[in-house]
Amino acid sequence: MATLSYRSAAKIAAREMHSSRGKFFFVILSVAIGVAALTGVRGFSSSFRSTLLNRARAIMAADLSARMFQQPTPDQQKALDEIAATGVEITPVTELLSMASSSKTLDPLLVSLKSVDPAMYPFYGQVELAPTAQLKNVLTAYTVAVADDLLVRLNLKVGDQLKIGTQFFRIASVVVNEPDRLSGSFAAGPRVLISREGLEASGLLAPGSHAGQRYLFKVPRPANGAPISDKAVADLKLRLEKLLPEAQVIDYRETNPALTQGLDRATSLLSLMSLVALVLGAIGVAMAMRAHLQQRLDTIAIMKSLGARSGQIIKIYLLQTLLLGLAGGLLGVALGVAVQLSFPHLLARLIHVDTEFNLQPRTVITGLTAGLLTTLLFTLPPLLDIRGVRPILILRRAVEDNDDPFVTAAWRKITKNLAQVAAAILILAGLAAIATTLSDSLVVGEVFSFGLVAVLAVLLLASVGVLAGLRFFLSKTRLHLPSSLRHGLANLYRPGNPSAALLAALGLGVMQIMTVYLVQQAVVSELHVSAAPNLPNVFLIDITNDEVAGIRALLKSQPSVTAPPELLPVVSSRIVEIDGVPANEAKLKNFPKRMLRSISLTWSATSPPGTKTVEGNWWSIDEKRPVVAIEKRQADRLGVQVGSHITFAAQDTQFVATVVALTKSDGQHAYSRAEFILPQPALAGLPVVWYGGVHADPSHVGDLQRALYHFFPTVTVINVAQALETVRAVVMQITYVIQFLAAFSIFAGIIILASSIAGTRYRRIREVVVLKTLGATRARIATVFSIEFAVLGLVAGAVGILFANIIARVLLNKLTVAYHFQWLWTLGALLGTAVLTVATGWVASHRILGRKPLEVLREE
Repeated sequence: MATLSYRSAAKIAAREMHSSRGKFFFVILSVAIGVAALTGVRGFSSSFRSTLLNRARAIMAADLSARMFQQPTPDQQKALDEIAATGVEITPVTELLSMASSSKTLDPLLVSLKSVDPAMYPFYGQVELAPTAQLKNVLTAYTVAVADDLLVRLNLKVGDQLKIGTQFFRIASVVVNEPDRLSGSFAAGPRVLISREGLEASGLLAPGSHAGQRYLFKVPRPANGAPISDKAVADLKLRLEKLLPEAQVIDYRETNPALTQGLDRATSLLSLMSLVALVLGAIGVAMAMRAHLQQRLDTIAIMKSLGARSGQIIKIYLLQTLLLGLAGGLLGVALGVAVQLSFPHLLARLIHVDTEFNLQPRTVITGLTAGLLTTLLFTLPPLLDIRGVRPILILRRAVEDNDDPFVTAAWRKITKNLAQVAAAILILAGLAAIATTLSDSLVVGEVFSFGLVAVLAVLLLASVGVLAGLRFFLSKTRLHLPSSLRHGLANLYRPGNPSAALLAALGLGVMQIMTVYLVQQAVVSELHVSAAPNLPNVFLIDITNDEVAGIRALLKSQPSVTAPPELLPVVSSRIVEIDGVPANEAKLKNFPKRMLRSISLTWSATSPPGTKTVEGNWWSIDEKRPVVAIEKRQADRLGVQVGSHITFAAQDTQFVATVVALTKSDGQHAYSRAEFILPQPALAGLPVVWYGGVHADPSHVGDLQRALYHFFPTVTVINVAQALETVRAVVMQITYVIQFLAAFSIFAGIIILASSIAGTRYRRIREVVVLKTLGATRARIATVFSIEFAVLGLVAGAVGILFANIIARVLLNKLTVAYHFQWLWTLGALLGTAVLTVATGWVASHRILGRKPLEVLREE
């Protein structure tokens, strides 16, 4: 035969596709749904993530914040000016304590001053004022904006005069909420916002003042208008940490632990869903194309009899594969874009998420490319089988070359066909490369890539082992089983039946779907805990021992309080030595040494609410030794680990405590403010001040503040209810979107698996003919097939669910989320897989029972 041009090969491929539309429907459907899920989930999650990150920036009011405890040196200021020259916007925020008074009261009040430049602050979000106004229109050199509790304590109203330092300022507005309330100072006293000019005029910034300084940074957007990249923020953060070694530099993702965890876990899960859509589509393509090429063996044998070479035939079916992948990919992209268009409108009604739709060419190209590559990769093995098709196949079928479920035959086939081994390696390497490219999370990409290789190999071995065990079981019990059951079970390892491949594909599909479900359920459950509606949102400072009982009673009687209070004992201390090194010589990481002279210690017999031990172990209840648990981030800054020794000094007492545990706090409880926790005996006899946290209805916090001020005027109340409600709303939106996209991914996966099972219907036509010729009735054939489908579903479900739990446990451990085995959902998934397999098999195969033997034989 002459050389076959690509044009001629494409014509032959297209003609065969047109004549076999029903068979190719399952291939196109698998590719289309896989690409649609990949494009839709990835595209929408990218838009939603941009929205979330903008909300996170609004909670910090900037991209980055650097907290300093002294003015920058001339060299540092010069470097900051150089950063500003690159387009980064910088504005300082000065915070300090001062006394404020008015002509209506003789008693001055300690207030927390916050000085900002209203023309620049905030970079993101806005300061909520009452009456509603813009901060830049309210705050001048002669006005201030104050918190509501200052008006209550000094009996003032908007428009009155307030004396701060040596100047009088007019109260222009009431501060309802500040975007950076959670990242700012939690100093005692009502909040007062003042302009930079007003602070300088007050005379409070004298040499030696204890003013704290925060610099807010806004990274410029790229010239093409694209969102600010995480890399740009990370690079600036690294630069600032080197420039300001004693400053505490955080980015917008670190404002609140719940928000940080929500963003990180949402990124990981959305990446996982994209990868699952990719693999499930690949499974559908592999099963459908394998079935099609097996059906075309006679045609291939005839072409070889007429002189066609294997390379020419492979060219025809390779082009056919690419055409199918392109058709399915284009259809999938269209469906994915439709998904992206519909998601924002649907979610806006359900959870009020205002996500803008942005058609991202990169996402579309990624989805189309991934669809083509996976289609090509997974059809390589059956394409390579074309080389082994002999012309004699027209007269005698070489069933020994079909799938053999036994280990020895499989090993013999592998050793004789190194090209198939190379194809399998190429498939796994290709999927790993695509997974690494698609994954926005290094954790997910790493676990997925390595896990896929290991799990697929184990699934294939397990499938072969199950079939071998089934044959051994039937050899021992053949005469004791009903004939329909015996025939249905034996059908699983008949010559030419792809049971091992189908079991592996189904098992892998079930594993992927269950992994998504288990991981998202665990993550969402933990996010719900961190965004629970009864977490503390009002904090109390400077409670004496004599006031603790009265505070408890008062809070219990307040209707606005919706949860029991959390009270935290605090002992003031300082660090003298770290592992034998004097504090003034210790090597600290972004932690000013002067902070070592003001350390708060507390006690707890057990791990407090919201605190998780990440390294080491908590002590027993009767522990009397001086041991300490340290918050992980603080431990990293101090350079200590489990087994380190820290010397504390409180008043005239010194003691050495051994670090036995490193903790991680959710940032939502009173104990989240305690970074050093010891057993109570270690702090016995030292003076104690109590701090508290309580949840109050945000709309009635003012009533609680008035009651506390009336009965306990020396207790400072810090109201962060509005700020925490903002964080809680964002976290809840994250959970709902994760659940929604997970449900969509699972639904798409079920459809793809169903199409994979349905694609085997053409293999069953010949078997039905043989059985009918031998006298089998439709009912008998239906029973045999039902048993075969059910066993396939149960075995694949069991293997897939087992590995899903293993992978979910590994992923959740990487994400520091607790894993819990779900008995009910595991049983439901197992039965559901069996039902899906039987139902799909019969929906696709019931018509072949009505085919007459002569009709099929004539087609042969």
